[in-house]
Amino acid sequence: MIVDLPRTTTAAVNKKMVELRNDVGAMTLGRVLTLVIVVDGTEVDEAIDAANDASRQHPCRIIVLVRGSKRGANRLDAQIRVGGDAGASEVIILWLYGALAGHGNSVVVSLLLPDSPVVAWWPKGAPEDVYASAIGQMAQRRITDAAEARNPRTELKRRADTYQPGDTDLAWTRITLWRGLLAAALDQPPYEPVVTATVTGASDSPSADLLAAWLAQALKCPVTRARSRAGTGMVSVRLERRSGNIDLLRPDGAVATLAETGQPVRRISLDRRELAECLAEELHRLDPDETYAETLTKGLAKVGGGSAMAATNRVAHTGATQGPGARKGGNPKSRTKEAASLAVQKEKSLS
Repeated sequence: MIVDLPRTTTAAVNKKMVELRNDVGAMTLGRVLTLVIVVDGTEVDEAIDAANDASRQHPCRIIVLVRGSKRGANRLDAQIRVGGDAGASEVIILWLYGALAGHGNSVVVSLLLPDSPVVAWWPKGAPEDVYASAIGQMAQRRITDAAEARNPRTELKRRADTYQPGDTDLAWTRITLWRGLLAAALDQPPYEPVVTATVTGASDSPSADLLAAWLAQALKCPVTRARSRAGTGMVSVRLERRSGNIDLLRPDGAVATLAETGQPVRRISLDRRELAECLAEELHRLDPDETYAETLTKGLAKVGGGSAMAATNRVAHTGATQGPGARKGGNPKSRTKEAASLAVQKEKSLS
């Protein structure tokens, strides 16, 4: 059911919600949180679709604040969606015009579910300091997406500078499966420290930056962030140990191979995660993510840059489970020099 309320007030919206509750049933029963989404007009449908899908795991009230033009008279248009048009949630869409567009917090406060957590999500165009923003101040969790920024790396640095407990980013959520696979591989014998690591991903992928930062912070070893062409997403991770390498490679964005010395090569389904899946994962927890905080504020500064060509060639020449990094007792510096030499040879052969 969809109900339109043009040129309305928050009092009228609340009254209509009560009427619908009497007609349809107790819609608020079982709602565990309020999700406030701040978007521009062109982003409304995609954001609502993702939130509706996520709400099947986390029934909630979804309030969508649509930032309209600040010119002209103040006006509030609203739309209420319940039942099949709202997934497992109830959706209230508010279009704000005039000076009202700059006071979304005042509009939304009377529509929040009582005694329940508030999560704020900016699919695009998040404020520089989300915690200090009016909507951010009322939320226990604040979700942004650095991948949607014009310059993702600059966006990550901004998030690091302004981080407050409760902040999170969907660029971090997208690498949950990668982190799980790498952690599981390192949890198997031989229990050796990682000497160096290389993370290869698209030049515009903040997820690759965060994965490299996570490895640098967790493993306390040199980590190189190599870059492939824009749009390729996460491509590969190599962890070098004295007895051999761990290579996790996903060249096609769908199926990955995990190769370790002395182990058969395994093929793993590793599709790029959908927006709704990432949002649902973030709604699972309302406490601060300490691992994300350390990765963002400490790990990013520890990551070195590198050439995507050199990284790719090194994997190709040394093989998935054998090569300079797999020789027992080898010197880390000599292995690095040998890998670099192989990369140069490959580049010459291609020229």
